[in-house]
Amino acid sequence: MARLSTTFSRVTNNRFLTPEIISKISSLELLARTVVEGFISGLHRSPYLGFSIDFAEYRQYMPGDDIRYLDWKLFARTDRFYIKKFEGDTNTACFILLDASASMGYTSGKITKLEYGSYLAASLAYLANRQQDGVGFISFDEKVIDYIPAKTRPGHLSTILHAIEKTKLGKQTSIAGALHSAAEIISKRSIVVLITDLYEEPDAVLNGLKHLGFRGNDVILFHLLDEYELSFPFDQPVRLEDPETKEEIHVVPEYLREEYLKVINEHIQRYKDECAGHRIDYCMLNTSKPLDFALYSYLSMRAKSSTPS
Repeated sequence: MARLSTTFSRVTNNRFLTPEIISKISSLELLARTVVEGFISGLHRSPYLGFSIDFAEYRQYMPGDDIRYLDWKLFARTDRFYIKKFEGDTNTACFILLDASASMGYTSGKITKLEYGSYLAASLAYLANRQQDGVGFISFDEKVIDYIPAKTRPGHLSTILHAIEKTKLGKQTSIAGALHSAAEIISKRSIVVLITDLYEEPDAVLNGLKHLGFRGNDVILFHLLDEYELSFPFDQPVRLEDPETKEEIHVVPEYLREEYLKVINEHIQRYKDECAGHRIDYCMLNTSKPLDFALYSYLSMRAKSSTPS
């Protein structure tokens, strides 16, 4: 994803809406539309137009395509052949898996991880629908809570958004269990997007991710963490409670901070390394930051999955 990262760093300049601002939009459908349409508009305003053209409205010419639909003006600007996409010009399905376990209720500010994950899930569903992709949804805690198969029919997006909107905090988590269940449920090769804070034994989660990959799916892992979980900024003695087990510990931050940061960074690095080794796209998201990089990641994966091997 080197090209993606480079392009992203060049074109993003805080023009995308922040989570705290979009949280004031009462309708999840309007929120998703606002995020995605602003994102696409930003791509088109960018001087690096090739990325938006690649993924938002056009696809590259493939041998056998009807040359009548080549965009010659775009060829003159980019020196590459593109064909305008038509409705139904895709066979991509996207399944969004949202972790609703109790730990997703944590926040150091105004937006919990579950709220951020819901905004992300809704925006990805809207973006996938805009791309004519079938969209499915699974929410889970220690078991699968809700399952909606991937479809493209009219009104299906509203069904997905309603399911996301009514997702509430659950109990303890079983990310691995949800992944294995999804691998058995999803019968057609799909893009599978997992949105979670990854508070589970990594070996179990990674086995679940590999199971999805073995079934032919392309997998994106969005690892959500709150700013405080990443920086541990506490400077006074504090009581910490596990939201799932209710276990409590009292800590003195100055003695714990260095070890905590070492452990969390090793945790993140392990997922980066393991996912890279199994062709799984890993993206860590700070819940205080805008959603645009996650949308780039989805479009990048969609482009790869649509390219003939």
